[in-house]
Amino acid sequence: MFDFSRNYFELFGLPVDYRVDLGELSLRYRELQRVVHPDRFAAAGAHSQRLSLQSATFVNEAYAALKDPLKRAQYLLELKGAPAGEGNQTLNDPAFLMQQMELREVLAELRAADDPFARLDALLRDIDAMIKNETARLVVQFDDGGAAQLAAAASTIQKMQFLKKLQAEAEAVEAELEEAG
Repeated sequence: MFDFSRNYFELFGLPVDYRVDLGELSLRYRELQRVVHPDRFAAAGAHSQRLSLQSATFVNEAYAALKDPLKRAQYLLELKGAPAGEGNQTLNDPAFLMQQMELREVLAELRAADDPFARLDALLRDIDAMIKNETARLVVQFDDGGAAQLAAAASTIQKMQFLKKLQAEAEAVEAELEEAG
């Protein structure tokens, strides 16, 4: 079907860069899905069906990785030979960690607030702004591409992981509040 050894950027015909044109990515994703979709191979032999399924899975994984800023950063760092997200690495940024503790306290106390939805909305806006800030930082770090900047990118990725987890927890609290209300 196609070469599974290509990296995700090559698969979509995109430059290996943190900045990705999401419109172009979506367009190429749809084009590739039309070519490899298992429905097109329903009448084919078992080998062709299996290859089609593997190809569609590979395309879906690549698309999911490139469209998400955090996953794209992790993948790009891996391509550059500096894997991110090692479980034994600790984030060495006391100010950021303190900020995370404070945000978690806000989240924990939210349910008891007079207007929990307003507090939650403010918290989600703050988290979104921090994620955008870290994303902008990644653009600069990957543009530079030096060893020091790649190490800094690994740290930025860890921060984004913290923020994404906090965002998911806040969204779960929002769902709980909406159900209860």
